[in-house]
Amino acid sequence: MSNITTPATIEASPAASQPLLQAVKKMIGSVPNLFRMVGNSPAALEGYLGLNGALAKGKLDAKTRERIALAVAEINGCDYCLAAHTYMGKNLAKLDDAEIAANRHGTSSDVKADAAVRFAVKITTNRGHVSLQDLQATKVAGFSDAEIIEIISHVALNTLTNYVNNVTGTDIDFPAVAAAKKAA
Repeated sequence: MSNITTPATIEASPAASQPLLQAVKKMIGSVPNLFRMVGNSPAALEGYLGLNGALAKGKLDAKTRERIALAVAEINGCDYCLAAHTYMGKNLAKLDDAEIAANRHGTSSDVKADAAVRFAVKITTNRGHVSLQDLQATKVAGFSDAEIIEIISHVALNTLTNYVNNVTGTDIDFPAVAAAKKAA
């Protein structure tokens, strides 16, 4: 059970969040608990949706974005995000079980994606303090400066949702997946 009230419906959400939640429902067919939880603050929901939408138009493909989300959720011990991104990874990005497992362990079977996931892991575990060698390895793997900024941004976006879900105990409304170990 959540530690903060999750509005049961769009209509039970703050008035300023309702049009944003309606747009989510129109886009994906439902309103997952995360969105209604974040919608307790219309400003936070607008910010989250804005960054999420902008990054979806970026240079990183959906598979790489899901791989990063899985790696970051595992590190941060976020069961909600692991469940959501395992579902989206399988059903939207078409990642197989072996790839999802690799991503959760901070790697990828795809050589270029592996560099992105490993860089995302370094960013997450070192709280943004990465070495010049880490940055160079990502460039050598073929990522442009713009893509590197997007990898960093995806780490930040996913860390935001991991923290929201971990702090609030958002009820999981995707097929359950548990982190291998909880973050300390």
